[in-house]
Amino acid sequence: MRRLAHAWMMVVAAAVLLSTTLSPAQEESGRRGQRGEPRDRQGMGRFDPSQMRSMMLDRIKQQLNATDEEWKVMEPLVANVVEKQREARSGLALGRGTRRPGSEEGPWGVETSQQVEALQTAVENEQSSSEDIKSKLKAVRAEREKKEKELKTAREELRKVLTLRQEARLVLMGLLD
Repeated sequence: MRRLAHAWMMVVAAAVLLSTTLSPAQEESGRRGQRGEPRDRQGMGRFDPSQMRSMMLDRIKQQLNATDEEWKVMEPLVANVVEKQREARSGLALGRGTRRPGSEEGPWGVETSQQVEALQTAVENEQSSSEDIKSKLKAVRAEREKKEKELKTAREELRKVLTLRQEARLVLMGLLD
């Protein structure tokens, strides 16, 4: 019995040693393209928002254990909540960031609000009056309040088609409150 346990320990130790030896080599080859170039240069490592969105929705479907029939009803509602969440958070703590040339989108693909841009400009301009900043701040708050109401409505619509377990999972995932 002791010999068998000792043999198993040796096999496990060998497996661990082998996996740690091969792992860095596999990692490095995964970062390189066919010609040994970093993937970014071949365009394979670039961020694709639509692909990320699709992968996220697939993960949500799996977490909800939704059938294909259920998902046909749920998917547009889930996607709407995700979109409304993104809109409600747009401009929050993003600062100026960098934009793609000719785009209204900020650094993470989030469209920047004109009200947020105007407030940012007023805050950065030392000659801006308190009244100017106050009015722009009021506009940003009104816009965010409107977006929060839209998000609340989207969440209520989604809740109508969920089981209690699915609702609980979406609460844990942060899509529902």
